[in-house]
Amino acid sequence: MLPERPRLMIVDDDPVTCELLCEVFTGEGFAAQFVQSGEAALTSLADESPDVLVSDIRMNTRVDGLALLDQVRQDYPQIPVVLMTAFGSVETAVRAVKQGAFDYISKPFDIDALVATVRRALAARSIVQPQTLADHEEQLALGLVGRTPSMLEVYKMIARVSDSPAAVLITGDSGTGKELVARAIHVHGKNPTAPFVAINCGALTETLLESELFGHVRGSFTGAIANKPGIFEQAREGTVFLDEVSEMSTGLQVKLLRVLQEREVVPVGGSAPIAVHARVIAASNRDPEILMASDSFRHDLLYRLNVINIHLPPLRERRDDIALLVAHFLRKHTPANRTPPLLDDAASACLNRYAWPGNVRELENAIERAVTLNQSGSITPTDLPAKICSSQPEVSAVPPVDDLAPLFAGLPSVEEVERRYLLHVLEATGGNRKRAAEILGINRKTLYRMVARFGIVL
Repeated sequence: MLPERPRLMIVDDDPVTCELLCEVFTGEGFAAQFVQSGEAALTSLADESPDVLVSDIRMNTRVDGLALLDQVRQDYPQIPVVLMTAFGSVETAVRAVKQGAFDYISKPFDIDALVATVRRALAARSIVQPQTLADHEEQLALGLVGRTPSMLEVYKMIARVSDSPAAVLITGDSGTGKELVARAIHVHGKNPTAPFVAINCGALTETLLESELFGHVRGSFTGAIANKPGIFEQAREGTVFLDEVSEMSTGLQVKLLRVLQEREVVPVGGSAPIAVHARVIAASNRDPEILMASDSFRHDLLYRLNVINIHLPPLRERRDDIALLVAHFLRKHTPANRTPPLLDDAASACLNRYAWPGNVRELENAIERAVTLNQSGSITPTDLPAKICSSQPEVSAVPPVDDLAPLFAGLPSVEEVERRYLLHVLEATGGNRKRAAEILGINRKTLYRMVARFGIVL
């Protein structure tokens, strides 16, 4: 007797996506079916429960993906739910994970990755999913922007650790947004209204940093005219964010380690310990492996801080997010009584070509400058810092050996031609994937691979 095939339910208001996924998963050995609304899914679930449910989040139906997830977690807690969306954000990821989604992926998705995720959900079917928790809609919009896979992983980590008291070490180059991640963890945690207190450990002298961290008593040093609580006391049951913690002196590292171990501080010049309850999130522009190899950073402190590690990728590794970030910063830095300016093609090309050593912070500064200087309503390369638009490949002063070389200057690459042709076919067919695949002479699975490779949102 043949083993029963695992049952999969696909929920999406786009019939082409439904048909494609059914075709793919049927070929992978699943008994796949689809419905085109959350309401239809709930009706079908009442008759027969699938082993795994895959649903789009944003659907033009009364019951969207998150509402469907809520109902499934309540009535069918044994069914793992995988959510898909073309509008990835930290807020959506937090809601999806806290409401009990098995995983959360973005469109356009990689078919093989989606199949692997569904197989993992199937294998983990017996694991009880987290209970639904209330979200904090009024505290969203923290400035984290991005839909690339690496950023979605960051969002999911934020969602998974926000309710835990475990220490978190956020790593990444300067300007990638480490403090934004720390604030997101705090806002989505158990005490979002408690204080979030941040300090840059590399910006203060050792003596001043010790006073800021642990506080001091009156008369403990010249100028200490009154008792002052340190940031651990100020944070109460909130969050202490130690930025650039790797710049802290070894002497202070010992004292910080004691605070983490004993959960108490002794103010400078004091003798009586004070109990502290704040969660600690630290950040460094050096990876844990590099810190481990360093003689200037205590390994026992690193073990305490690096219970959970979240790595933020540099902007050069997530260039597909540049357009989203630019749109966000244009809105942010345009006065409320004005319409955000547009970015012309030449300026956009400059931004996409630049290496961004200063990461997201440098991009925001460039856009703020452009908005401030622009008078025409259309941002051009002249509105951007000169170094950004001068980062073009240098033209050799030596004449080319090939006399025909000037004929090919500026021509697009084969990959760019392929991308443009794919966009043209999709536009000509009105987004009909089946017809587009026929014209291109490929199957729809290959079409979706191409769409994912070029970052095209269908």
